[in-house]
Amino acid sequence: MKVDRERCIGCRQCFAQCPVRAISLREGKADIHQDRCVECHICAYSGVCPKNALVIEELSYPRSLRSAFSDVKKPHKDTGVLGRGTEEMKTNDVTARLKLGRLGISVELGRPGVSTSFRDVQTIAMKLAPLGVHFEPENPVTSLMTDIRTGALREEVLEERALSALVEIDIPEDRLMDVIHALQEAEPEVDTVFSLCIASPLDPETGDIPFAETLRKNHIPFRLNGKTNVGLGRPFKEVERA
Repeated sequence: MKVDRERCIGCRQCFAQCPVRAISLREGKADIHQDRCVECHICAYSGVCPKNALVIEELSYPRSLRSAFSDVKKPHKDTGVLGRGTEEMKTNDVTARLKLGRLGISVELGRPGVSTSFRDVQTIAMKLAPLGVHFEPENPVTSLMTDIRTGALREEVLEERALSALVEIDIPEDRLMDVIHALQEAEPEVDTVFSLCIASPLDPETGDIPFAETLRKNHIPFRLNGKTNVGLGRPFKEVERA
């Protein structure tokens, strides 16, 4: 993003629209802090500028990653999904992609007001990789890895930023606490916030949530959420055991 300083009147209307507080006043005009800006383009999309002084630029790689992960109006070129997300963990109820006995894990780094660097994303990925986890191949973060055995990302992307980014893996049920312990080790090493999402099919006989008791025994608070994505709730195929 840039500001057309010929048009800008310094009204500050755009300031509140920026989710990472990257806009400030310089010499009476709006100015965008380029290191902080995640190219989400929310300031421009908001339409608050009375002079249309907010300009969406054509971005080259690697800065274009900021837009790919942060602009919810633009499908990611690798996933075809708007923004930084992916579909696979949200559609398990109809695709039966996630098998019984395995858990889908999503670690989301960053939030509006905070954002994340890809260096922090790499820190999380490299803590998880030694556990022998399976990185989701359709996730855009996975496509940035130079080696899925280590979780290392391409060097040129590490200083780029995104509003948020997801590291997605799946694991056997009995490895859940290993993953949680690895994330606890990573927490003081990252300069952002992150959250953990765990997905699994319900036990077809009892309706139980497979990982709930593990979290309770380890005194880890959690919130249960359910998703039904097609209304009728009829799966394409039956869930199988891994």
